[in-house]
Amino acid sequence: MSGLSSLDIAVITAELNTAIRDSLISNIYQLNDKTLLLKLRKHGEPKINLIIEAGVELHITAYDFKRPSKPPNFCMALRKYLRNGRIREIRQYDFERIVELMISSKSGEYRLIVELFGDGNIILVDSENRILHALTYRRMRDRNIIRGETFKYPPTKGRDPRSIRREDLEELRVNGHLEVVRSIVRVFGIGGKYAEEILARAGIDKNTPSSELGERELDRIYESLMDLVSEFSVENETPSVYVDEDGKWVDVSPIKMRKYSDMKTINFGSFNGALDEFYTRRAVEEEALRAKRAIEEQIRRLERILEEQKRAAEESMRKAEIYRRIGDAIYLHLNEIQFLLQRIMAEKRAGKSWKEISESLMKESGVPAAYFRGINPKAMTLSVSVDDLTFDLDLKASAQENAARYYELAKKAERRARGAEEAMKETKAKIEDVRSRGVVEAEKAELPMRIIRREWYERFRWFRSSEGFLVIGGRDRIQNELLIKRYMEPDDLVFHAEIPGAPFVLLKTRGEKPSEVTIFEAAQFAGSYSRAWREGLGSIHVYWVRPEQVSKSPPSGEYLSRGAFMIYGSRNYIRNVPLEVAIGVLVEDEGIRIIGGPPSAIAKQTGTYVKIRPGDKSSGELAKQIRNLLAGMLSGEARGALLRMPLDEIQRFIPPGGGSISRVGNT
Repeated sequence: MSGLSSLDIAVITAELNTAIRDSLISNIYQLNDKTLLLKLRKHGEPKINLIIEAGVELHITAYDFKRPSKPPNFCMALRKYLRNGRIREIRQYDFERIVELMISSKSGEYRLIVELFGDGNIILVDSENRILHALTYRRMRDRNIIRGETFKYPPTKGRDPRSIRREDLEELRVNGHLEVVRSIVRVFGIGGKYAEEILARAGIDKNTPSSELGERELDRIYESLMDLVSEFSVENETPSVYVDEDGKWVDVSPIKMRKYSDMKTINFGSFNGALDEFYTRRAVEEEALRAKRAIEEQIRRLERILEEQKRAAEESMRKAEIYRRIGDAIYLHLNEIQFLLQRIMAEKRAGKSWKEISESLMKESGVPAAYFRGINPKAMTLSVSVDDLTFDLDLKASAQENAARYYELAKKAERRARGAEEAMKETKAKIEDVRSRGVVEAEKAELPMRIIRREWYERFRWFRSSEGFLVIGGRDRIQNELLIKRYMEPDDLVFHAEIPGAPFVLLKTRGEKPSEVTIFEAAQFAGSYSRAWREGLGSIHVYWVRPEQVSKSPPSGEYLSRGAFMIYGSRNYIRNVPLEVAIGVLVEDEGIRIIGGPPSAIAKQTGTYVKIRPGDKSSGELAKQIRNLLAGMLSGEARGALLRMPLDEIQRFIPPGGGSISRVGNT
């Protein structure tokens, strides 16, 4: 996979420095032999996952990558030094394809150096510039990456194009017959795609020999270079991914590329976002390609085995046919062959040598002497030729016994042939199984799940009313206490079901007046997540009060347990509120999101939902049923994403005590 150019790195490091500077490293994971994932946190902000792939990429990811259960040694070493460390700065080194993360931790000051050229590397260096650990150790002509040695940067690969002057372009012509595109890469130290972009903007064929460049051409190249460089800043960037006519994502850049003017362009709000989508998709494609190649290699191996089994079956059948023909020939000439066997053994017992017997038989022309071809004294076998068949006979056995032996050999060969044919059937079945598995693997090659970004209120039970009001409720006594003490505001309305073991629910009005629709929805929410649901009730009374009516101060001589509060003054009742919850799916640009709450509120936000009511089905079983029903209403990537989503994302919205499906919403 091609990596970032120096110009790309200049942009992404500027973006990342704003995004991750002063963040703490919560943990470090090594996803494969070249890729790290740094889990970062900043006070009051969502968690950040930084992907670093040696030689290829560096960006924040919105995807949830699978993490190995056992971290490799390099990962463990980085955790030892960098976990809980603060990223003070992220910067590009000297316009090279090298990025440095400056990190302060309790144990000292460190640099995590990411080399994004060639095969790449990731190197941890201490405050004395000493190499502590590296992803790959190696000795090279100009420097060594060896633990304990002083770190040295690689030789400069070219000039910084941001400081190039017009007269510097004369150096291009020195490269003689070398194509101008390659000369630009060599002199300016930028990637090939940007060298092509410069020439596309200058209107010069990239294959033009460097020696043929005139002053006009050099002027145009310089103007195009300055134009290109001016666009490479966070302020001017227009991040784009380029897609060919087959739908393949071909390239990504922080600016509009004229060389890709005939391709479809997908625009992004940041270069980081474009990199994340591009490289995540490319990683999935490469993983699918590796899986495809592995499947193809398995099939080729099985086909070789099948061919060997086929040859073995054919050879066994050929031998079986010959052995049976020999047995038939022996019986057809039984008397002659028996006479020949008896004569040879009689002459041997009479004192003749094997040589004398052979010479005597060779001189005779009549049958059975004409069958004779030779004697093997060691094996005690007689070689004969009968009916165009040449075979051996056991001198110690009769003609009938020799025929029986060949018939038995024929049977054994036939059994081997049948065994080979059975093995062929098994091998063919394996080939079909591997092919089917290949199709399944190809279908499974999907983007990983996006990281679910949770708002502060999502740790509670929550929903948005039909009018957009936020309603939140406690999941337990601890959350009830937290909700009332920390999050209750003077303009809120406080709801509670008329039953012990019910959550406190806040309707956050922010000074606006909710309608009866929202008040009913908040009441239904409070009732549905109360103990009434577990007890299988169909409806319950719910009341609401104002924040000043809620107090932690009990009457004299009484005690309030954790999560319990006193309600003073009159209560506003909504009676016989039906217990029912809807769970649905929102399909958004960044992925899918599960929502749940009163049916009228959920139906207002999505047509893809399922209604549930109190019932006997367990929470886990009900969640599986809900997921399958919702998936049936979706298609494409959204359907796949939902089926891969953990069940607990749905279970979060199922009231304690399980339930049953009451209705499926309309899309």
